Amino acid sequence: MYEFSVWAPAALRLRISVDGQVHNMHGPDERGWWSARVASAAAGAEYGYLIDEDSKVYPDPRSPWQPAGVHGLSRSYDHGAFNWTDTGWQAGPLSSAILYEVHIGTFTVEGTFDGAIERLPYLRDLGITHIELMPLAEFPGRFGWGYDGVSLFAVFEAYGGPDGLKRLVDASHAHGMGVLIDVVYNHFGPVGNYNGVYGPYLTQRHHTPWGSAVNFDDEGSAEVRRFFCDNALMWMRDYHADGLRLDAVHEFVDQSDLHFMEQLSIEVETLSKAQGRPLVLIAESDSNDTKVVAPRSVNGYGIDAQWSDDFHHSLFAVLHAGERTGYYGDFGALGDLAKSLEEAFVYQGQFSEYRQRLHGRTMDRVGAHSFIGYIQNHDQVGNRALGDRLEHAVGYARAKVAAGILMTAPFVPMLFQGEEFAASTPFQYFADHDDEEMSRSVSEGRRREFAAFGWDPEVIPDPEDVSTFERSKLRWDEFEDAQHAEMLAWYGALIAFRKRTPALNVGEFASLTVAFDEGEQWLRMQRGNVIVLFNLGVEVHAAAVPVDAKVQLASGNDVVLGEGVLKLPPERIAILQVP
Repeated sequence: MYEFSVWAPAALRLRISVDGQVHNMHGPDERGWWSARVASAAAGAEYGYLIDEDSKVYPDPRSPWQPAGVHGLSRSYDHGAFNWTDTGWQAGPLSSAILYEVHIGTFTVEGTFDGAIERLPYLRDLGITHIELMPLAEFPGRFGWGYDGVSLFAVFEAYGGPDGLKRLVDASHAHGMGVLIDVVYNHFGPVGNYNGVYGPYLTQRHHTPWGSAVNFDDEGSAEVRRFFCDNALMWMRDYHADGLRLDAVHEFVDQSDLHFMEQLSIEVETLSKAQGRPLVLIAESDSNDTKVVAPRSVNGYGIDAQWSDDFHHSLFAVLHAGERTGYYGDFGALGDLAKSLEEAFVYQGQFSEYRQRLHGRTMDRVGAHSFIGYIQNHDQVGNRALGDRLEHAVGYARAKVAAGILMTAPFVPMLFQGEEFAASTPFQYFADHDDEEMSRSVSEGRRREFAAFGWDPEVIPDPEDVSTFERSKLRWDEFEDAQHAEMLAWYGALIAFRKRTPALNVGEFASLTVAFDEGEQWLRMQRGNVIVLFNLGVEVHAAAVPVDAKVQLASGNDVVLGEGVLKLPPERIAILQVP
C-alpha cells in the first residue's frame, strides 16, 4: 500500500499512473490537494499524473527520485531504508567553520558522490569542517552547475541519486565534517519544469531575471511556500545535511507580512531543536542589508550568515589592478578592502557606478561571523570568460597573499575546490540542455556576452560542449608539482594557525583595526595579538612592529624581521604574533 498526493488546485480531474496502471484520485480538498491509495504500489514504483484530459503523464513536483531524468516518470523512494551510521553526530558551530565549496561533477574524475567520498580524508586532513555542495536537485542533461533544477525533491541521478548522497553525507560525518547543500528557490530551470501545469508556482505579479517570480505572496502562495519549506526540511531531515546555502535571495519577491526567509528560519530552528543538532542557513544576497542575517528578535530574517561579496570584490580589484569590468568598477582602492574587513559592507548607501543608483544600508546589529569570506567561488571563477582562477589572473605570489588575508580575516572562510593547491584547471560555465533551441541560445548568448567586452567569440568555451565540462575537472595528480604542493602546504599552515589562535576566532568587528597606505600599497590588520601585513607595492616595505613580535607565517622566505622592523618585499604577506 502506498499513498500518493499532489497539489493541483485548478484541476477538474486527476489520475495517477503507477507501474503502468491508471487509478482515479480523490479531490481536490479545500487546499487543492488530490490523493490516492494504491494497494499494489511500494517503494520503487514508477508513477506520474494525468491532469484533466491531457494524455501526457507528468512527473510529480515533489518526486523523490527521477532515475530517467526530468522528463521521465517519478519513482517512489523509502527514506527509512538507508542504514545510517551517524547517530549522535553534531556539526561544529558555523563561527569556527572552514567551508569548502564542491561541484560534485568536476570534483573528481568519476564526478559522483562515491568519487567524492574517496577525497574526504584529504579534506579532513586539510582542516575543512564543512563541505558545501553546489545544487543537487535533478536538472536536465548529463552535466551542469545545477542552478537550473526543476525536480527539487529528487537528487541528480548522474551523481548517484538519493542513496549516493546519503552515502556521502554519512561518510562526511564519519570524517568529522558537516555537509551544506546549495538550494535554488528563486526560480525553476527553463527545461523540464512541469510544475506550472499543476498550480501557480510562479506569479505574473512580480518578475526576476529568469521571468515570472516564484509565488511567495500571490493567490496559492501558502502551498508554494509550503513546497519550498518542505524541500528545505527534507535535505536536513531525510539526507542529514547540516544546513543549506540559499541562492540569490535578493531575487525573492515577497510582500507578505511574514517574509519567506523568516518563515524558513523559524521552521529550520524548530527542526534543529527537534533533532537536537545545529542546523544553519547561509544566504547569497546582493542587497547589502543586514536584515537578512539580523536576528528575528530585532525584525531580521534570522538567517545565520551570508556570502560577503564586497570582501571578495574589493580584494580581487586590489590584487588585479587591470580588472575594472562589471561590479569591479566600484572597487580598486585599498580603502575599500580595509572597509570590508572592518564593516563587511563597503557600500552602505552611497552611489554605485556599476548599478547607477544608491546601494546598501548602514551596517549594524550583526558581527563578522554572520558573513562568509572567500577569494574564489563558483560564480567568481565560472562567470569569467575562460573560467580562470585567481592564481591564473593575478599570479602565484598574489594568490598566496589573498589566501593569507582570507584565513586571517574576521569572516567565516570558504575555499573553492582546488583553490588550496592552485589548481591549473579552470572552472568554466557548462550546461547540457536537451532542448536544441535552448542549447543553441545558451551557446550563442555566452559568446555575445563576452564579445561585448572585447573577447574573440571563437575563444569563449561553448557551455553545451562536453569538453568544457571535462576541462573543468580537478587534476589530483598536480601535487607532484612543487608549486602546487607549496600552495597546499601554505593553505594547510594558514588553516592550522587560524584554528589554534583565539584572536582569529573573535567575531566582533570592534576587535579589529586596519591601517593602509594607498600610495605605497601596503595594508596592516591587527586582531588581538595577531598582526597581518601585506605589500603590493613595488618597493620593500619596512614596517615597525613590537620588538617581541614573531613571524608565524610568511608567503616567502625573503621576509625579514629584526629589531622591531619587518622588511616585507613586494607581493608578500606576513603574519606575526605578539606573546
